[in-house]
Amino acid sequence: MTLPVIRMRHRDIDEKHRASTPLELLFDLTFVAAVQAVVTQLAHGIEGNDVAEALPNFLMVFFAIWWAWLTFTWFASAYDTDDVPYRLLTMLQMGGVLVLAAGVPSAFTEGDFLLITVGYFIMRIALIAQWLRAAAQDPEGRATALRYAAGIGFVQAMWIARLFIAGDLPLAGQVAVFAFLAACELAVPLWAERRGYIRWHPHHIAERYGLFTIILLGESVLAATVGVQAIVTAGDASGEFVLLASSGLALLFGIWWVYYLEPAGDGLEKRRRRSFVWGFGHYFVFAALAALGAGLEVGVQSLSHEAEVDSATVAYSIAIPVAVFLVAMQVLYRPLLGSDTAIRPSSSLVGAAAVLVIPLLAPAVSFGVTVLLITLVVATIIVVTVLQQRSRVVKAMDEGVRHGE
Repeated sequence: MTLPVIRMRHRDIDEKHRASTPLELLFDLTFVAAVQAVVTQLAHGIEGNDVAEALPNFLMVFFAIWWAWLTFTWFASAYDTDDVPYRLLTMLQMGGVLVLAAGVPSAFTEGDFLLITVGYFIMRIALIAQWLRAAAQDPEGRATALRYAAGIGFVQAMWIARLFIAGDLPLAGQVAVFAFLAACELAVPLWAERRGYIRWHPHHIAERYGLFTIILLGESVLAATVGVQAIVTAGDASGEFVLLASSGLALLFGIWWVYYLEPAGDGLEKRRRRSFVWGFGHYFVFAALAALGAGLEVGVQSLSHEAEVDSATVAYSIAIPVAVFLVAMQVLYRPLLGSDTAIRPSSSLVGAAAVLVIPLLAPAVSFGVTVLLITLVVATIIVVTVLQQRSRVVKAMDEGVRHGE
């Protein structure tokens, strides 16, 4: 039951069975359009042999998408009231996401970030209103909430100023300005929580990140499906096509498996102060998954001869995102879980190195075989990890028996 208005107080961090709400799931769906737009534009850049320009634009636009999702997610974990004002402000943020998504093509093709900035502004105004409400109704968290509202507002003003300052700069200058403002965005939570942390729920946060991971993997499925449909419609299906489709699906399944091997919720519960590195560092995990979707789309398009891209470029458009994902997972979870990480550093690093070597075979083997080999590397990491987990469990049981004796 949704009440018209209830007092906004921080949620209980020990709340049992805390899960994503229907509103949060609906909020996530609006990001599907934004992610799809940025994946499509990156794929077009790779197909047009214009990676040098497409990649910086991808990283900048994806940061805006990811950061808007992240800031809502952590606020909701701490202060979700699910009453009428909260729902209406969330709807406003969703509208901002759609405006941002509409501006993605022009950002890539013309360097015009006006619509993206407008969409971002809409989302930030709604979030500032949420923080001001928290400051007014939660005395314990007032100082932190006011810092968040002030910090977000200040940085948003700089984003608007960027439209007038960076518009005539070359791409390198625009990237430099963007990097500075992105660093300011990252600094806001660190500054706001210097004297008091918001009370987010560890297992809720872990679930929310996992759900966004699935959304990104879904974009990869969608990107590949579009290409597959084109091939089937043209009657151009072949053994190579079947190999690519099956290997691509297995690769996405393996990536999903690897992500969920790590007990994120337990780590966040035990080491809350390390949440910044884990939460912020997921930019690299999420960006890699989005880029993987673009790579799969390019691969399918090259197979259907709708894109003329050399084999090494196509292979690396898959290999690099997978390698970044594997390394980023290790970098994020090692500080959070310590020796309790499911995947050992040696498995991740050796696996990432192997994935980056495989594209060297591209001139000699088909693209489907390349994806299959990358998939086998990911599968090997999973098998080794599962066997190691089994060994640790058996060892712990044996030690328990000896201790009981």
